[in-house]
Amino acid sequence: MTQGRDHVHDVELGLTRDGRFCWLRTEVTADVGAYPGIGALLPFFTMTMASGPYRIPTVDFEAVSVITNKAPIFPFRGAGRPEATVSLERIVDLAAAELGMDPVELRRRNLLASAEFPLTTPTGANMDSGDYARCLDLALETAGYEDLRAEQARRRARDDRRLLGIGVSVYVEVTAGGLYQEFGSVTVERDGTVTARVGTAPQGQGHVTAFSQILGEILGIAAERVRIICGDTAEVPTGQGTVASRSLQTGGSAVWTAANEVLDKARLLAASLLEADVADIVVAPDGLAVAGVPVRTVSWAELAAAADAGDPAAGAGTGGLAAETDFDQGEATYPFGAHVSVVEIDADTGDTRLLRHVAVDDCGRILNPLLVQGQVHGGVATGVSQALYEQSVYDADGNPRNTNFADYAIPAASELPRFETAHTQTPTPLNPLGAKGIGESGTIGSTPAVQSAVLDALEPLGVSHLDMPYTPQKVWRAIANANAASASPA
Repeated sequence: MTQGRDHVHDVELGLTRDGRFCWLRTEVTADVGAYPGIGALLPFFTMTMASGPYRIPTVDFEAVSVITNKAPIFPFRGAGRPEATVSLERIVDLAAAELGMDPVELRRRNLLASAEFPLTTPTGANMDSGDYARCLDLALETAGYEDLRAEQARRRARDDRRLLGIGVSVYVEVTAGGLYQEFGSVTVERDGTVTARVGTAPQGQGHVTAFSQILGEILGIAAERVRIICGDTAEVPTGQGTVASRSLQTGGSAVWTAANEVLDKARLLAASLLEADVADIVVAPDGLAVAGVPVRTVSWAELAAAADAGDPAAGAGTGGLAAETDFDQGEATYPFGAHVSVVEIDADTGDTRLLRHVAVDDCGRILNPLLVQGQVHGGVATGVSQALYEQSVYDADGNPRNTNFADYAIPAASELPRFETAHTQTPTPLNPLGAKGIGESGTIGSTPAVQSAVLDALEPLGVSHLDMPYTPQKVWRAIANANAASASPA
């Protein structure tokens, strides 16, 4: 079994006294375990996203992957991008504290503006589109940020033992990185049903639902009359798989392109069969019709039969009413968002509870809100778990010390709050759907927000930093050490 994310980051941020970022230096030591394979390359993604959503003119990044006798490190939800976001958001919080500035204000002063896109960052990320400030504003409004700060001030004034922490993160992520192409085909069968073949195969993400929805929007065909074949090597010639949050933007765009080509062929056939102008042919229930004359309709079955019979309107050698494509997006897309976390820490026991989590994510145009919601919920749960629960522990000889779920903590649903989600939509110009990825965004945005909230709660005690995960024992020890330090004579 492989594991994920074992980095040590040494980070410096240069900025002016009024809070303008000038440069960023990051040194990464990545423990990639034994037999790491692609795990050794993950710091490349950390480098690509090193400057995040901010205007940082100069970035110096250096990384080394170290092979050890631990379990191998492999890509895990986010794969190099959470590591970049966690360290960047942490150094921004530290800079805000150094300047005596609200961490939100410091972020706002340095966010890239929507008018600056498309752009290439100092580390080579070719960002397509973004509106980071709008996401941040919506997250703060949804969370009631000013009210939260007021409640925190009241608790601190009365020396409340229930420490309230508020954390904010702004992130940008890269999806379909290096995997821009995908195969897609659409065929209208003789019985009037539609078959789509796509190279990317699902493991529960909802591909069939999304691809069927695209076909329904273009061809007007009901989902029960659609068959989706994903990744079957007997029927699909090529495919780059479900990875890097790429399936809708590449596979979906391939289906969209092929479906529109089928529609163009079908409109030519329908115009011939109905003796009408092609420009007057429109999509109707279960077929095509003449605009404004609903009784003049031809079904998909009839259109498929005409194409198979070699109707001249279908063109020569078309192979029936069908089309296929290898869609090439040409570049990655860059989703983004802003998260706000609220935690409460029992100062006597170190027990740390997540009270609220607000996630505002922008994945371009949203085709199916329910699928997006599910991806965000799963991603946020993963990110919160990394911040508060999950950790693989080894002894000095490299032996794992927590080898079962009695010793390796993962949260139950009852230990997580109801996630509050919202979205902005900033379409990408790189594909016809305007869609970007969403599968990993929740993880990338949530971990640093929870980290920020925990350290914000502990800040009045003099705790400037604490590595994740924030287990009760680790938090209690930090509080005890801080109390001992404040009680000792100078």
